Amino acid sequence: MSDTPVIGVLALQGDVREHLIALASADAQARPVRRPEELAEVDGLVIPGGESTTMSKLAVLFGMMEPLRERVRAGLPVYGTCAGMILLAEKILDPRSGQETVGGIDMIVRRNAFGRQNESFEAAVEVDGIDGGPVEGVFIRAPWVESVGAEAEVIAEHGGHIVAVRQRNVLATSFHPELTGDHRVHALFVEMVRAVK
Repeated sequence: MSDTPVIGVLALQGDVREHLIALASADAQARPVRRPEELAEVDGLVIPGGESTTMSKLAVLFGMMEPLRERVRAGLPVYGTCAGMILLAEKILDPRSGQETVGGIDMIVRRNAFGRQNESFEAAVEVDGIDGGPVEGVFIRAPWVESVGAEAEVIAEHGGHIVAVRQRNVLATSFHPELTGDHRVHALFVEMVRAVK
């Protein structure tokens, strides 16, 4: 039995390729996941950035929403970036009509909180649990976390706003570490998956 965890990247929409590369460089076997039977075969899952409303609707359309919720409830380690963070929230402050979440982290998220596409920026973010100095965070129409419940642990803030949260096996960042070539956040997630596996 190989020690290398198999980690899927939800490939309905968004920056799937970059996550596959980041996971592979963090010693995971990475593969795209589009169907429930592919979801059933992975030890962990990344929900990438993209458009959270579109992703939510596609997950429903492809019959993925319920299987995703079931696996997260059953303890599947999941990491969501940007739109992925929105999908992992129990509540969205300003949801679009028809927008659903998978849940997994007791947090309330505000969509596009840091501004529109043309207000995207990069910033150094200190993340609890990651050694070697700050992580370079790419914020693209990024959400932030308005509030967290007792179970959720805030692991990074930027400009007074919560930008990374962990709750048991579920991790979420409002920024995109997969776009920087620094794979320490992915390495942290791979370790989380290993711990459960």
